Amino acid sequence: MTTLSSSSVNKNLLILHFTVFIWGFTGILGALISVDAVQMVWYRVLIASVTLFAYFKISGLSLKVSRKEFLQYFFTGSIVALHWILFFHAIKVSTVSVTLVCLSSFTLFTAILEPIVKKTAVEVGDIIIGMIIILGIYMIFKFETQYTLGIVFGLSAAVASSLFSIMNSTFAKKSDARVIGFYEIAGAFFWITVYRLFDGTLAEEHFKLSVTDWVYLGILGTICTALAYIAGVAVMRTLSAFRVALISNLEPVYGILLAFLFFGHKETMSLGFYMGSTLILSAVFLYPVYKKRKNKSL
Repeated sequence: MTTLSSSSVNKNLLILHFTVFIWGFTGILGALISVDAVQMVWYRVLIASVTLFAYFKISGLSLKVSRKEFLQYFFTGSIVALHWILFFHAIKVSTVSVTLVCLSSFTLFTAILEPIVKKTAVEVGDIIIGMIIILGIYMIFKFETQYTLGIVFGLSAAVASSLFSIMNSTFAKKSDARVIGFYEIAGAFFWITVYRLFDGTLAEEHFKLSVTDWVYLGILGTICTALAYIAGVAVMRTLSAFRVALISNLEPVYGILLAFLFFGHKETMSLGFYMGSTLILSAVFLYPVYKKRKNKSL
């Protein structure tokens, strides 16, 4: 019985690593796809919504939620959409490495915003971790001035990611995370569609993309969004929150390694960037360790 349990945990660890690797790969696709960030995310959530809807129909899972829950998830979808648009725009105006490292500051913004949203006390350890991340961000700003705009968009994407993650931590206590994800992604599609109607780009949308773009968008919408989301939720049921948090922090590491593999010298940065990145990533990896020890001492 113990062997079976251990085998199940190991299998889920591999699935989680693969899922995080796929998340890191989204940055590569963002750089490879030729359309702008808004159009890219619009296609992404359209494909993901259709894929997830098919998944629910085939699996027979119910999508029924209360009106209040539906509105909560649907409006949260606007923040999800904003996060992805900011993320891909950051890649377009800088590099994959810069964007992914800035996105790692998610931990800092969560430490700041969660106590405000949930009306709890700010912890001293969170402030220390946050100060280390701020120092790392300062070093990147100082040494990579040519990517200032990308850094700003990357940090903004981290703020948006932190916001909807805090909301989801509350939503997940009441509903199936897969259902929440579907309505949020469908909501993201709705809000981006409304935006594109107002800015006039939707009227000019003729779906005439290159074959390469269609292939990359297909991978982005199905494997990197719908499939990765379902897989990520599935493993969270058997793995501890600590393990999930620790492994999820590998996303920028995987992404940066892939960026070097795909784009070579374009992703080469200054020594200051790597020093700042090391500070940020060290703080991000230390955070779940600190949280686990703190919870044990309570």
